[in-house]
Amino acid sequence: MLYPSIDSLMDRIDSKYTLATLSAKRARTIQQTGNVYVDRPQSVKAVGKALEEVLDGKLLADGMIED
Repeated sequence: MLYPSIDSLMDRIDSKYTLATLSAKRARTIQQTGNVYVDRPQSVKAVGKALEEVLDGKLLADGMIED
């Protein structure tokens, strides 16, 4: 089973399109800067780390990052 699951992510963001776009943009930023806003991410890849940020509520649907 993949982590985070699509069901848990859809609880945070209603649209799969928004989720895909947001996570892709954030993954690109993670690759460029290396800054991750999740403590001890389980994912190795940047997209997985971005999705973990969404799940933890650190990354919002409008692209803003919560502190």
